[in-house]
Amino acid sequence: MTTATTNPTVLATHTKNLIGGQWVGAASGQTFEVVNPATNATIASVPQAGAAEARQAVDVAAAAFPAWRELPAADRGRRLRRMAELMVAERERLATLLTAEQGKPLAEARGEITYAASFIEWFAEEARRVYGETIPASVPNKRLLVLRQPIGVTAAVTPWNFPAAMITRKLGPALAAGCTMVIKPAEETPLSALALAEIAQRAEIPAGVVNVVTGEPAPIVEAIMNHRAMRRLSFTGSTEVGKLLVGMSAPNLVRLSLELGGQAPFIVFDDADIDAAIAGAMASKFRNMGQTCICANRFFVQAGVAKVFTDKLQKAADGLRIGNGFDDGVQVGPLINDAAVEKVERHVADARAHGARIRSGGERVEIKGLAPRFFAPTVIEDVTGEMLVSREETFGPVAPVRVFHKEEEAIAWANDSEYGLAAYMYTRDASRLIRVAEALEYGIIGANDGGPSTAQAPFGGVKHSGHGREGGREGMAEYLETKFVSWGI
Repeated sequence: MTTATTNPTVLATHTKNLIGGQWVGAASGQTFEVVNPATNATIASVPQAGAAEARQAVDVAAAAFPAWRELPAADRGRRLRRMAELMVAERERLATLLTAEQGKPLAEARGEITYAASFIEWFAEEARRVYGETIPASVPNKRLLVLRQPIGVTAAVTPWNFPAAMITRKLGPALAAGCTMVIKPAEETPLSALALAEIAQRAEIPAGVVNVVTGEPAPIVEAIMNHRAMRRLSFTGSTEVGKLLVGMSAPNLVRLSLELGGQAPFIVFDDADIDAAIAGAMASKFRNMGQTCICANRFFVQAGVAKVFTDKLQKAADGLRIGNGFDDGVQVGPLINDAAVEKVERHVADARAHGARIRSGGERVEIKGLAPRFFAPTVIEDVTGEMLVSREETFGPVAPVRVFHKEEEAIAWANDSEYGLAAYMYTRDASRLIRVAEALEYGIIGANDGGPSTAQAPFGGVKHSGHGREGGREGMAEYLETKFVSWGI
């Protein structure tokens, strides 16, 4: 067992907000506890900040913006590269802190820190690639120029399931473009955000460029959205909250990017490499206990391979080791809180009530000395379209398998959802791969790939899964304004 659960101050070097380069508590003096979901142990207390602190953070971000914008792009990139280097060098500390507050297995937490650093590193290089352009004029005495400039003060509201990577995916392009940022991390996992802010300081990113405010989301986000200096907010979370933010953005016309809920289909055709499909299914479905926006939520398997696929999936799921993320060999940790466990239980019970068969799992796993938040990796067959597992995002380690016969049937079932974030398919037929990829109404397609997300590619959804993109050149463009200059000569 690591020292994270017994001596968190060794890992969390700061447990106060960072505003304008200063580590400060809430004006009220109030705090809230950060709890390890596996043990219920309190690992730290952080400020219960509110609207006043949020306004102050936007104020200092606005004050820091002109100097950061004017800093040469190569210099901004150098500082971002240094931040990425520090993250990699301190991966073990950051990963241990992440597991302590979020619960995922330590090996996964290490992977998240590496992934998080990749966004900072990639956008460090993109800082010097913000190009303008010239347009041929229609008259000889004009020159037409297009400039791309940083949008200004931005904000990030991030979730608890990837408390490091969901920050850097937003922070990297913002800082590379020349913007400043206020970060509002999830209440369950604020320590990773504070640790990243401290590393940004050591990378010589100036005071006020990166700010972190912890606390109850409603007053903080409302104050951020109502501040006249705020230009853009990026949110990762539920569709319900995303819709609220759309309404809140109207008075100041704050630009939004929204990565919202998912209901990812995982389609296995009868010509697929079944072993590759199982490996992709395990990586997609059970990573982070199924608590990922792009994890496979509905398995559609063609009739000819349904039995062999389901048998192999059950065997693989049964072989996963469940427990505290700090214990050696653990592959499945706890769900984030009691409500999350209850939702998974409700989905499994509903499937059983509608005639589904539980092939494996289907219940909580009690582990002596740990909190009751562990749920067995679950495989369900004889699934139908009216079940909750077919209509809602489970956000837990449940794999419901539904058998289809024709390609058109699989596409129709996959698109029969209000969500459109990620989809997966496995096939050896190149023509089918392109045909189905074009037909699926999703922003991300994993074709023979259970882990499609990467720093250099755009990430985002369609329909009720949101709009805007993070990662790649598209992610950089979100933080830039396009200015047209018509120059008479």
